[in-house]
Amino acid sequence: MTDAPAAPPRCAVLVGNYTSGKTSLLEAMLHTAGAIDRQGTVAQKNTVGDSSREARERQMSVEPNVAEATFLGDAWSLIDCPGSVELMQDARTCLMAADVAVVVAEPEPDKAVTLAPLFKFLDDYQIPHMLFVNKMDKAGTSAREMMAALQAVSSRPLMLRQVPIRDGEAVTGYVDLVSERAYRYQDGKPSELIKMPDTIRDREGEARQEMLESLADFDDELLEKLLEDVIPAPDEIYGQLTKDLEQDLIVPVLLGSADKDNGVTRLWKALRHETPGPERTAARLGVLDAAGEAGKDLAATVAKTFHQAHTGKLSLARVWRGSIKDGMTIAGHRLSGIYHLMGSDQRKVGEAKAGELVALARIDDLQTGDLITGKGKVEAPDIVWPQPAEPVYAFAVQPEKREDEVKLTTAIHKLMEEDPSLQLAHDEATGQMQLWGQGEIHLQLAVERLKSKYNVAVTTQRPMTAYKETIRKPTKYHARFKRQTGGHGQFADIHVEIKPKERGAGFEFTNSVVGGAVPKQFIPAVEHGVKEALQRGPLGFPVVDLSVNLYDGQHHSVDSSDQAFKTAGRIAMTESLPDCEPVLLEPVYQVTISVPQDYTNKVHGLVSGRRGQILGFEAKPGWQGWDELKAFMPGSELPDLIVELRSLTLGVGFFEKTFDHLNELSGKLADRVIQERQDAAQ
Repeated sequence: MTDAPAAPPRCAVLVGNYTSGKTSLLEAMLHTAGAIDRQGTVAQKNTVGDSSREARERQMSVEPNVAEATFLGDAWSLIDCPGSVELMQDARTCLMAADVAVVVAEPEPDKAVTLAPLFKFLDDYQIPHMLFVNKMDKAGTSAREMMAALQAVSSRPLMLRQVPIRDGEAVTGYVDLVSERAYRYQDGKPSELIKMPDTIRDREGEARQEMLESLADFDDELLEKLLEDVIPAPDEIYGQLTKDLEQDLIVPVLLGSADKDNGVTRLWKALRHETPGPERTAARLGVLDAAGEAGKDLAATVAKTFHQAHTGKLSLARVWRGSIKDGMTIAGHRLSGIYHLMGSDQRKVGEAKAGELVALARIDDLQTGDLITGKGKVEAPDIVWPQPAEPVYAFAVQPEKREDEVKLTTAIHKLMEEDPSLQLAHDEATGQMQLWGQGEIHLQLAVERLKSKYNVAVTTQRPMTAYKETIRKPTKYHARFKRQTGGHGQFADIHVEIKPKERGAGFEFTNSVVGGAVPKQFIPAVEHGVKEALQRGPLGFPVVDLSVNLYDGQHHSVDSSDQAFKTAGRIAMTESLPDCEPVLLEPVYQVTISVPQDYTNKVHGLVSGRRGQILGFEAKPGWQGWDELKAFMPGSELPDLIVELRSLTLGVGFFEKTFDHLNELSGKLADRVIQERQDAAQ
């Protein structure tokens, strides 16, 4: 196949599980392309990517790593995304800048299920993607077994492009199924062309026929040739592969080992010849239509926001049309720098043209997902863009120094700009500031960055459950507040009737006073005092689901006041509620748990073990081989549910929750909750 003329700059995004070796593959690709002189390793902490302290301490990617390379005259931007399921938000938004995704997998069939959510996302957004099976030098299973496991989690047909050549148990090379050429791996160098071993010919012929038959499913002419036993030319096969990949109809599968630089050149060539250009990606995202007339000169989208300690805010943007020049006005601000990124290094450029991925400096009003045109930022652009994942795990946070409260809120909002899957909430029921995210590692990273980037140290704890309490028995109560001072005194006298209401009915205040026993101007003060007392009932929690009727009272023409009647209302509730058989209420949520069908029985046990009530389960719509289980679960059982769920499902299970109702809680568990509340109040 002849080399094509230089294409416009393209972008490939590396995604996959955090153990798959994406960072090593990025390093190998950069070395093979000549972008770096020496291939670093994760273990030696000298890779282009993962340069942050948090990444190197954990030996895993914790944020996108951006790099630039030129391969055979074509310019490329590469983004290595974090593989942890807790950090998938970055992968989702960076994939919106990708012309192609490279899914990096391990040759272990048991781990194939972990790619299911990623494949689902790629297909939902019709993102062309290849599969690079890494660590083939350590493969312990056959290619057939590996492909069968991977195909089970992909709705698109996987198309094996190579078959491995083995010497005993070791994989020493491969046969390319299009060119039918055999290659021997050479560590650190391009593979060597060799004669195809006789032992692989039958397997190669079988695999090649399977590839051609899969391609023929999308091309009638190719199907006719196969039926007539006509062998298609390699250029024709390559053309069909390119066409089908562009439309996200197939997933080409390539083999190699990034650590040894095996198969990396072949991957580069596949990317170079088969990846669609930025104009195709822009059309898929609807960018140019959303930009309208204003986008004729410039159209670009922001795929990621960084806040750097020394350089300030950087907006990683993909240019789809036109160009961005240093000094121009963007979103109402003068652009003070355009950079190409190479890991933690920045190279300033004067202009970014269509296809390029660049970092724009210090444009405070730009956010991830924004569409930039020649006339400014498009508000609420109608482009294809993923919503942030719903949070599933929380820390209650507070600054170690009280004077840092405002500083903490500002710093968290900057973290949320970088990562929209973080959320900050103030729980009115518990009074806690809660930082929500995708898991414990996700939030630990956020806490570390608060200290390292913004110099705000925080303490964290498990969020409190928003318990409530109510009453079972009605009562009537006469409350009098009388205080004599040197001047005007304080006097209020009220009679109230208190009744329990049905669950979920809330609080109701009424009055049936006649004859002006309690003047109308003082009745709101009584209600205010009643509500104030209900903030903390006899068990220590907010009181709900009851009615209070003011039906009689007395006043003094001089000494009565709003404050006196407010105090009387508070006294009436504080002194009467202990005699109304108070009972603890716990919040109950409807939880929808999604897991592969092989794990459904385990999830039944998980729910039952957390005092859950299973409502039923069924096949999850749009998810082949997955179930969706619905259950009622107490709120106190939810804070670490995601941890156990992921542990049971190789990290892929997830859930959504909505508050449903309050339920009475009694017995030893209730006694413990009440005691803990009383201890905390002392």
